[in-house]
Amino acid sequence: MSHNEHISAEQFREAMSRLAASVNILTSDGPAGRVGVTVSSACSVSDQPPTVLVCLNRGTDVNETIKQNGVFSLNTLIHNHTSISDVFAGRGDLDMADRFGYGTWTTLETGSPILEQARMACDCRVSEIAEVGTHSVIFGEVVAAHFGGKEKALIYLDRNYHAL
Repeated sequence: MSHNEHISAEQFREAMSRLAASVNILTSDGPAGRVGVTVSSACSVSDQPPTVLVCLNRGTDVNETIKQNGVFSLNTLIHNHTSISDVFAGRGDLDMADRFGYGTWTTLETGSPILEQARMACDCRVSEIAEVGTHSVIFGEVVAAHFGGKEKALIYLDRNYHAL
């Protein structure tokens, strides 16, 4: 395989299904509206300044809304949050306002929704965006944090939920 060739999209998706990831709800609120979506592609970048990144499909309305609002919160789910994860993943086809009927929400610094029952939540200002393939890699400088209980985390692995 030369350096210009790639594995197929199917092979890549299968490989990524075997990579355990925390399940999060990415939220934003501001002039462009209040939105939320379930994501597993999120990680820490640096502690100076405190920065996280999330990867979000460029074809989604949530992507454009976060870019326009310039803020987001990353809410890490606990083991019994499978239903809220499913709702924000689009299962049940609820409109955005109805999705926020699941869970108890508050705000910190940016006005982005914070799930009170989250294991942790980072409240962020968008600091940089890189467009890579089909996704935007959105970097956020963490301006506030929320800490829930240290219950088992909700993990996604092998196309299914697990508690760890």
